[in-house]
Amino acid sequence: MSWFEALVLGIIQGLTEYLPVSSSGHLAIGQALFGMGNGEENLMFTVAVHVATVLSTLVILWREIDWILKGLFKCEMNAETKYFINIVISMIPVGIVGLFFKDYVEEIFGSGLLVVGFCLLITASLLTFSYYAKPRVKETISWKDALVMGLAQAVAVLPGVSRSGSTIATGLLLGNKKESLAQFSFLMVIPPILGEALLDSLKIAKGENVMGSIEMLPLCVGFLAAFVSGCFACKWMINIVKRGKLIYFGIYCAIVGLGIIIYSLE
Repeated sequence: MSWFEALVLGIIQGLTEYLPVSSSGHLAIGQALFGMGNGEENLMFTVAVHVATVLSTLVILWREIDWILKGLFKCEMNAETKYFINIVISMIPVGIVGLFFKDYVEEIFGSGLLVVGFCLLITASLLTFSYYAKPRVKETISWKDALVMGLAQAVAVLPGVSRSGSTIATGLLLGNKKESLAQFSFLMVIPPILGEALLDSLKIAKGENVMGSIEMLPLCVGFLAAFVSGCFACKWMINIVKRGKLIYFGIYCAIVGLGIIIYSLE
Protein backbone atom coordinates (compact mmCIF):
# COMPACT_ATOMS: atom_id res chain seq x y z
CA MET A 1 0.00 0.00 0.00
CA SER A 2 1.43 3.38 -1.03
CA TRP A 3 1.01 6.59 0.97
CA PHE A 4 -1.37 7.94 -1.69
CA GLU A 5 -3.60 4.87 -1.51
CA ALA A 6 -3.56 5.17 2.29
CA LEU A 7 -4.50 8.85 2.02
CA VAL A 8 -7.48 8.13 -0.24
CA LEU A 9 -8.70 5.17 1.84
CA GLY A 10 -8.25 7.15 5.07
CA ILE A 11 -10.34 10.02 3.72
CA ILE A 12 -12.98 7.55 2.53
CA GLN A 13 -13.13 5.91 5.97
CA GLY A 14 -13.31 9.22 7.85
CA LEU A 15 -16.04 10.69 5.66
CA THR A 16 -18.20 7.61 5.19
CA GLU A 17 -18.13 6.50 8.84
CA TYR A 18 -20.43 9.43 9.63
CA LEU A 19 -22.10 10.22 6.32
CA PRO A 20 -24.94 7.73 5.73
CA VAL A 21 -23.32 5.96 2.78
CA SER A 22 -21.51 2.99 4.47
CA SER A 23 -17.81 3.16 5.30
CA SER A 24 -17.34 -0.60 4.92
CA GLY A 25 -18.95 -0.56 1.50
CA HIS A 26 -16.87 2.36 0.26
CA LEU A 27 -13.66 0.90 1.67
CA ALA A 28 -14.41 -2.29 -0.24
CA ILE A 29 -14.97 -0.24 -3.40
CA GLY A 30 -11.75 1.72 -2.82
CA GLN A 31 -9.69 -1.42 -2.23
CA ALA A 32 -11.15 -3.01 -5.37
CA LEU A 33 -10.27 0.07 -7.45
CA PHE A 34 -6.70 -0.06 -6.12
CA GLY A 35 -6.51 -3.77 -6.87
CA MET A 36 -6.22 -4.79 -3.22
CA GLY A 37 -7.65 -7.87 -1.56
CA ASN A 38 -10.14 -7.86 1.30
CA GLY A 39 -9.62 -6.19 4.66
CA GLU A 40 -7.76 -9.19 6.12
CA GLU A 41 -4.75 -8.38 3.98
CA ASN A 42 -4.49 -4.89 5.48
CA LEU A 43 -5.76 -5.54 8.98
CA MET A 44 -3.39 -3.12 10.69
CA PHE A 45 -4.51 -0.30 8.39
CA THR A 46 -8.18 -1.12 9.03
CA VAL A 47 -7.62 -0.98 12.79
CA ALA A 48 -5.74 2.33 12.51
CA VAL A 49 -8.39 4.17 10.49
CA HIS A 50 -11.21 2.89 12.69
CA VAL A 51 -9.45 4.09 15.83
CA ALA A 52 -8.86 7.44 14.10
CA THR A 53 -12.58 7.89 13.44
CA VAL A 54 -13.37 7.08 17.07
CA LEU A 55 -10.90 9.76 18.17
CA SER A 56 -12.58 12.26 15.85
CA THR A 57 -15.91 11.47 17.55
CA LEU A 58 -14.36 12.08 20.97
CA VAL A 59 -13.03 15.45 19.80
CA ILE A 60 -16.25 16.71 18.20
CA LEU A 61 -18.61 15.37 20.88
CA TRP A 62 -16.36 15.98 23.89
CA ARG A 63 -18.88 18.28 25.61
CA GLU A 64 -21.58 15.61 25.41
CA ILE A 65 -19.18 12.92 26.66
CA ASP A 66 -18.08 15.18 29.52
CA TRP A 67 -21.76 15.78 30.40
CA ILE A 68 -22.41 12.02 30.56
CA LEU A 69 -19.32 11.28 32.67
CA LYS A 70 -20.08 14.03 35.19
CA GLY A 71 -23.61 12.73 35.57
CA LEU A 72 -22.43 9.15 36.08
CA PHE A 73 -20.07 10.19 38.89
CA LYS A 74 -23.05 11.59 40.80
CA CYS A 75 -24.19 7.95 41.26
CA GLU A 76 -27.87 8.71 40.81
CA MET A 77 -30.54 7.93 38.21
CA ASN A 78 -30.35 11.28 36.44
CA ALA A 79 -30.71 12.19 32.76
CA GLU A 80 -27.04 11.48 32.12
CA THR A 81 -27.22 8.00 33.64
CA LYS A 82 -30.34 7.15 31.64
CA TYR A 83 -28.59 8.35 28.48
CA PHE A 84 -25.60 6.13 29.25
CA ILE A 85 -27.86 3.14 29.94
CA ASN A 86 -29.50 3.67 26.55
CA ILE A 87 -26.08 3.57 24.89
CA VAL A 88 -25.28 0.31 26.68
CA ILE A 89 -28.63 -1.16 25.60
CA SER A 90 -27.96 -0.15 21.99
CA MET A 91 -24.71 -2.16 22.09
CA ILE A 92 -26.41 -5.48 22.92
CA PRO A 93 -27.49 -6.53 19.37
CA VAL A 94 -24.16 -5.75 17.69
CA GLY A 95 -22.37 -7.43 20.59
CA ILE A 96 -24.36 -10.62 19.98
CA VAL A 97 -23.54 -10.47 16.27
CA GLY A 98 -19.86 -9.96 17.02
CA LEU A 99 -19.69 -12.85 19.47
CA PHE A 100 -21.73 -15.47 17.64
CA PHE A 101 -21.82 -14.50 13.94
CA LYS A 102 -18.42 -12.85 13.35
CA ASP A 103 -17.14 -15.59 11.04
CA TYR A 104 -20.29 -15.46 8.94
CA VAL A 105 -20.06 -11.66 8.64
CA GLU A 106 -16.39 -11.89 7.59
CA GLU A 107 -17.40 -14.40 4.94
CA ILE A 108 -19.92 -11.90 3.56
CA PHE A 109 -17.22 -9.21 3.48
CA GLY A 110 -15.15 -11.42 1.22
CA SER A 111 -17.95 -12.25 -1.20
CA GLY A 112 -17.34 -9.38 -3.64
CA LEU A 113 -18.85 -6.05 -4.64
CA LEU A 114 -22.23 -7.44 -5.69
CA VAL A 115 -23.27 -7.75 -2.03
CA VAL A 116 -22.11 -4.17 -1.44
CA GLY A 117 -24.30 -2.95 -4.28
CA PHE A 118 -27.45 -4.61 -2.97
CA CYS A 119 -26.74 -3.43 0.58
CA LEU A 120 -26.32 0.15 -0.65
CA LEU A 121 -29.81 -0.13 -2.14
CA ILE A 122 -31.06 -1.15 1.30
CA THR A 123 -29.43 1.95 2.77
CA ALA A 124 -31.00 4.10 0.04
CA SER A 125 -34.46 2.67 0.73
CA LEU A 126 -34.16 3.22 4.46
CA LEU A 127 -33.00 6.82 4.09
CA THR A 128 -35.76 7.59 1.58
CA PHE A 129 -38.47 6.00 3.72
CA SER A 130 -37.36 7.90 6.83
CA TYR A 131 -37.42 11.17 4.86
CA TYR A 132 -41.06 10.83 3.82
CA ALA A 133 -42.40 9.21 6.99
CA LYS A 134 -43.96 11.62 9.49
CA PRO A 135 -44.26 9.86 12.87
CA ARG A 136 -45.26 11.62 16.10
CA VAL A 137 -42.20 13.34 17.54
CA LYS A 138 -40.94 12.19 20.97
CA GLU A 139 -39.11 14.33 23.49
CA THR A 140 -36.48 11.77 24.50
CA ILE A 141 -34.92 8.56 23.22
CA SER A 142 -36.34 5.68 25.27
CA TRP A 143 -34.56 2.41 26.07
CA LYS A 144 -36.85 0.65 23.61
CA ASP A 145 -35.82 3.11 20.89
CA ALA A 146 -32.17 2.53 21.80
CA LEU A 147 -32.64 -1.23 21.47
CA VAL A 148 -34.30 -0.92 18.04
CA MET A 149 -31.54 1.43 16.87
CA GLY A 150 -29.08 -1.12 18.19
CA LEU A 151 -30.73 -3.77 16.02
CA ALA A 152 -30.30 -1.44 13.04
CA GLN A 153 -26.64 -1.05 13.93
CA ALA A 154 -26.25 -4.83 14.08
CA VAL A 155 -27.65 -5.15 10.54
CA ALA A 156 -25.17 -2.46 9.45
CA VAL A 157 -22.25 -4.85 9.91
CA LEU A 158 -23.08 -5.87 6.33
CA PRO A 159 -20.83 -4.08 3.81
CA GLY A 160 -22.96 -1.41 2.15
CA VAL A 161 -25.49 -0.91 4.94
CA SER A 162 -24.60 2.42 6.55
CA ARG A 163 -24.15 2.36 10.31
CA SER A 164 -25.02 6.02 10.81
CA GLY A 165 -27.67 5.96 8.10
CA SER A 166 -29.48 2.92 9.49
CA THR A 167 -29.43 4.10 13.11
CA ILE A 168 -30.44 7.69 12.36
CA ALA A 169 -33.15 6.65 9.87
CA THR A 170 -34.51 4.13 12.38
CA GLY A 171 -34.55 6.81 15.06
CA LEU A 172 -36.47 9.14 12.76
CA LEU A 173 -39.01 6.42 11.98
CA LEU A 174 -39.47 5.92 15.72
CA GLY A 175 -40.28 9.62 16.07
CA ASN A 176 -37.14 10.85 17.81
CA LYS A 177 -35.99 14.43 17.42
CA LYS A 178 -33.49 15.18 14.67
CA GLU A 179 -31.43 17.35 17.03
CA SER A 180 -30.54 14.44 19.31
CA LEU A 181 -30.34 11.53 16.86
CA ALA A 182 -26.97 12.19 15.20
CA GLN A 183 -25.29 12.75 18.55
CA PHE A 184 -26.70 9.52 20.00
CA SER A 185 -25.92 7.58 16.83
CA PHE A 186 -22.27 8.62 16.87
CA LEU A 187 -21.85 7.96 20.60
CA MET A 188 -23.41 4.49 20.43
CA VAL A 189 -20.95 3.44 17.75
CA ILE A 190 -17.81 4.17 19.81
CA PRO A 191 -17.80 1.00 21.98
CA PRO A 192 -18.42 -1.46 19.09
CA ILE A 193 -15.68 0.08 16.93
CA LEU A 194 -13.19 0.06 19.81
CA GLY A 195 -14.16 -3.52 20.68
CA GLU A 196 -13.66 -4.67 17.10
CA ALA A 197 -10.33 -2.83 16.89
CA LEU A 198 -9.20 -4.50 20.13
CA LEU A 199 -10.08 -7.97 18.86
CA ASP A 200 -8.25 -7.35 15.59
CA SER A 201 -5.24 -6.00 17.51
CA LEU A 202 -5.17 -9.20 19.58
CA LYS A 203 -5.17 -11.22 16.36
CA ILE A 204 -2.18 -9.25 15.12
CA ALA A 205 -0.37 -9.68 18.43
CA LYS A 206 -0.96 -13.45 18.34
CA GLY A 207 0.31 -13.66 14.79
CA GLU A 208 -2.99 -14.81 13.34
CA ASN A 209 -2.78 -12.08 10.71
CA VAL A 210 0.06 -10.07 9.24
CA MET A 211 0.51 -6.44 8.31
CA GLY A 212 1.31 -7.43 4.76
CA SER A 213 3.19 -4.84 2.72
CA ILE A 214 2.00 -1.81 4.68
CA GLU A 215 4.74 0.41 6.13
CA MET A 216 4.71 3.07 8.83
CA LEU A 217 4.34 6.05 6.44
CA PRO A 218 1.09 4.94 4.76
CA LEU A 219 -0.20 3.79 8.15
CA CYS A 220 0.33 7.27 9.64
CA VAL A 221 -1.01 9.00 6.54
CA GLY A 222 -4.16 6.89 6.61
CA PHE A 223 -4.64 7.50 10.34
CA LEU A 224 -4.32 11.29 10.02
CA ALA A 225 -6.52 11.37 6.91
CA ALA A 226 -9.25 9.38 8.66
CA PHE A 227 -9.04 11.56 11.78
CA VAL A 228 -9.20 14.93 9.98
CA SER A 229 -11.92 13.88 7.53
CA GLY A 230 -13.79 12.19 10.39
CA CYS A 231 -13.85 15.43 12.42
CA PHE A 232 -15.21 17.28 9.41
CA ALA A 233 -17.82 14.64 8.56
CA CYS A 234 -19.01 14.21 12.16
CA LYS A 235 -19.70 17.93 12.59
CA TRP A 236 -21.19 18.25 9.11
CA MET A 237 -23.48 15.25 9.58
CA ILE A 238 -24.94 16.62 12.81
CA ASN A 239 -26.02 19.76 10.92
CA ILE A 240 -27.34 17.71 8.00
CA VAL A 241 -29.57 15.62 10.27
CA LYS A 242 -30.94 18.74 11.94
CA ARG A 243 -31.92 20.07 8.51
CA GLY A 244 -33.42 16.72 7.43
CA LYS A 245 -31.43 16.40 4.19
CA LEU A 246 -30.81 12.65 4.27
CA ILE A 247 -32.77 12.09 1.05
CA TYR A 248 -29.81 13.25 -1.04
CA PHE A 249 -27.63 10.54 0.46
CA GLY A 250 -30.38 8.05 -0.32
CA ILE A 251 -30.23 9.09 -3.98
CA TYR A 252 -26.43 8.80 -3.93
CA CYS A 253 -26.54 5.30 -2.41
CA ALA A 254 -29.11 4.19 -4.99
CA ILE A 255 -26.97 5.44 -7.90
CA VAL A 256 -23.74 3.92 -6.57
CA GLY A 257 -25.48 0.67 -5.60
CA LEU A 258 -27.03 0.22 -9.04
CA GLY A 259 -23.71 1.10 -10.68
CA ILE A 260 -21.86 -1.53 -8.67
CA ILE A 261 -24.49 -4.18 -9.39
CA ILE A 262 -24.29 -3.49 -13.14
CA TYR A 263 -20.49 -3.51 -13.01
CA SER A 264 -20.40 -6.78 -11.05
CA LEU A 265 -22.79 -8.56 -13.41
CA GLU A 266 -20.90 -7.64 -16.56
